[in-house]
Amino acid sequence: MTAKTNFRRLTVGLTAAAVLAGGAGVAYADVRNDAGNGEVRSAATAPSSGWHGITREHVRIDFGRGWVTDAELTYPSHVRGRLPLVVFLHGSGHNDMNQTLPEGKGATFVPLAQAASREGYATLRFNKRGVTGIGPVESTDPAQLNPKNPYDLIQRDAAAAIRFGAGSARIDPSRIVLLGHSEGTNVAANLAADPKKYGIPKPAGVVAMGVVGEDIKTLLTLQLYGRLLLQLHDEFDVDGDGRLTAREATDGLVGQPAEVAEQLRSVLLDGTKLKASTDTDHDGRIAIDAEAGAVLRKASGIDNYPDTPGLEGLKDYVTDIARFPTVTEALPQFSGPTLLLNGENDLQTPARVALAADAAVAAAGHQDHRAIIYPGMAHTMNITPKFRPEFGDPDQQVVTDIRTWLRAHR
Repeated sequence: MTAKTNFRRLTVGLTAAAVLAGGAGVAYADVRNDAGNGEVRSAATAPSSGWHGITREHVRIDFGRGWVTDAELTYPSHVRGRLPLVVFLHGSGHNDMNQTLPEGKGATFVPLAQAASREGYATLRFNKRGVTGIGPVESTDPAQLNPKNPYDLIQRDAAAAIRFGAGSARIDPSRIVLLGHSEGTNVAANLAADPKKYGIPKPAGVVAMGVVGEDIKTLLTLQLYGRLLLQLHDEFDVDGDGRLTAREATDGLVGQPAEVAEQLRSVLLDGTKLKASTDTDHDGRIAIDAEAGAVLRKASGIDNYPDTPGLEGLKDYVTDIARFPTVTEALPQFSGPTLLLNGENDLQTPARVALAADAAVAAAGHQDHRAIIYPGMAHTMNITPKFRPEFGDPDQQVVTDIRTWLRAHR
């Protein structure tokens, strides 16, 4: 596998778009939405695990520019009166309403929506623009899949979903919580910081998982090559001196996935000896940061940003999102309660960034804020190895903490 291919693979996370097709259909009966701003179809509670006692309504939301998206409004079946609402905001890529994970490894938003309903909340999940079904299934219309100013449109689509929820007779528009994952944390923060700009009610709270508290170039630098330096320090450098012997390099490659082992071997070793072109001072050791780091950085092409090789399809996206404040910059402008959650092993949006964002909220004088860092968890908030993460549903502790926070803020 080429270095270019290896580096492109490492961007799975904040910039991921790969998902698998699948899902099951449900029969619906047509009714109209009370606000008249979209179509609603009412469905009996599905018998599948986790949805007992929860009514699920298939709804359609007009995002404008020729796209009407499918969504699902849920609420406790036996509760009367206007309810608080949680609106779910996806990570990057063409995600469906469940944020179905690659490789059939789960769906981020399903257990969270079920948990919110157990606490008396309605929830609203929607397919992103360009997504026609669970899996996700994508449209064939390039204008919807790759629109101009894609991140700005993502925010405006999210605002349209919030307005739709606020217009429902079942919803109390003054009690709408925004729950975002990865890219969705940035969307939530920008909408909450300036709700009038986006024509939405002031949110009642923000929950952020995998916090995008740094600019996109910094995060991509970590994803493309910085994480490899961390791995060399953590898994290869046994004596902790910041330099690798031939023995450390050889032993460190044992058990690595084939593509990672191939990439690192090409930087560290010629057979059983250290690679002379990397060991530039010829001292018999490779300095992880100064020597291996220089080779890895050059291979990543990050210094050509935003024209980084292998990321051509993301140029419009990264250029557009860079025009908007990060969570750390935007969220302090929101005076409501906030909950920031991050995995300690997250190599897409690192935990220190979530802590910095929470500190910025505190510095702005807001009292109701909390950050939780979970040991052993990565970007999809599940327990997984740090440098070989696997996708999975949010860990039960994450679900419990969100549920507890929602209960306290109902």
